[in-house]
Amino acid sequence: MPIPDYQSLLLPVLRMTADGREHRFRDMIEALANQLQLTDEERNTLLPSGTTPVFGNRVGWARTYLKQAGLLETNLQRHPSRSRPGTSDGATGSSQIPLTRQH
Repeated sequence: MPIPDYQSLLLPVLRMTADGREHRFRDMIEALANQLQLTDEERNTLLPSGTTPVFGNRVGWARTYLKQAGLLETNLQRHPSRSRPGTSDGATGSSQIPLTRQH
């Protein structure tokens, strides 16, 4: 299985955080990699810069776009993530996630 792009990770990230609990970013990466059954090679593949794992980078972008759409809250001090209240329908129903910025 190729490493999923960030668009393919939007729904899995939202589903993971739909329980309302805080999720540390590193724990999210590990849990999603396990869920998607990524190999060690896929987990450790680095971006061309050679400093950042591709999969972690893509999870990060998925989290960023969900936050910008108002579907995810992030505590900047500790970096945990959780779905915003009222987003559970998006986490369990539709396969489309709106990516427009909420103010």
